[in-house]
Amino acid sequence: MTEQSSALKINERNLTPTSKEVVFLTSNESNVKNDEETSFSTSKWIKLNVGGKVFMTTLCTLVSQEPNSMLARMFSQNSGMIPSEQDEQGAYLIDRSAHYFEPILNYLRHGKLILDSNMSAEGVLEEARFFGIYSLVSQLEEQTNQSIDNLPLTRRDVIKALIQTSHISEIRFQGVNLAGADLRKLDFRNINFKYACMQRCNLSHANLTYCCLERTDLAFANLECSQLVAVRGLCANMEGANLRGCNFEDPSGLRTNLEGVNLKGACLESSYMGGVNLRVANLKDANMKNCNLRAAVLAGADLERCNLSGSDLQEANLRGANLKDAELTLMVTPLHMSQAIR
Repeated sequence: MTEQSSALKINERNLTPTSKEVVFLTSNESNVKNDEETSFSTSKWIKLNVGGKVFMTTLCTLVSQEPNSMLARMFSQNSGMIPSEQDEQGAYLIDRSAHYFEPILNYLRHGKLILDSNMSAEGVLEEARFFGIYSLVSQLEEQTNQSIDNLPLTRRDVIKALIQTSHISEIRFQGVNLAGADLRKLDFRNINFKYACMQRCNLSHANLTYCCLERTDLAFANLECSQLVAVRGLCANMEGANLRGCNFEDPSGLRTNLEGVNLKGACLESSYMGGVNLRVANLKDANMKNCNLRAAVLAGADLERCNLSGSDLQEANLRGANLKDAELTLMVTPLHMSQAIR
């Protein structure tokens, strides 16, 4: 019995390392197999049917850039999330906009957000939120907010600001974008528009009395028949603007200051501009027919090809002004009565 027991113990000692060795080898083989499956799966091509349009991509694209996104979880083996149904071609069905999904898929491919000119950032943002592409969401939110800030104010926005502000408070639209806004017949007395962008605004019949228009961009704006009494428009840009029939004269004697203003090609026909300061202004090709320019300061102004026919320049200061090819017919007051000759 003793010999048999010894033999059994010897056999058990011989068998034990053998069994451990077998288990160890099986574990290695399992790990290799899993690695091979993972390598194969990430390079696997996947079809996505988004809103009726089929996209081809790899599993690696869907899971690498945003591993916590809905798309990554749909095709990740460890997420437990079941992929959507498949169409007859085997593409996974996703009921979203294909138009806005395409830049999202491209972002997952190379990590850059590229939007075509006809692509709405807001639309892509909504899709990025749905799919859980949070790194893209932050970019789009920043871009969207920036684009909103750059949008010009509308007539409704301006009227709301006017209504909500007390008449004793100062309203400032300094540096504000009002390009193309319809601001007809509104009362803007004493408002600060310094540096504002008001290109192609419609300000016809508006009251801009005592406004600050210093360095304001009013290129090609319509100011026909507006009130511009005692306006401060130093170096404003009014190129091509329509100022027909405007009133610049203040009965109390305050003068409108448009020194250095750019009125190239502007229409000022039949405007009341008595005493206005247009020193060193650019009035090339401007239409100033039948204007009242009595005692106006036009010293050093560029009046080349300016049409001044029928205008009243009595006591106007034209010293150093460029009158090359200017139209000076049918003058109400002879030119020699202005200070240009004195």
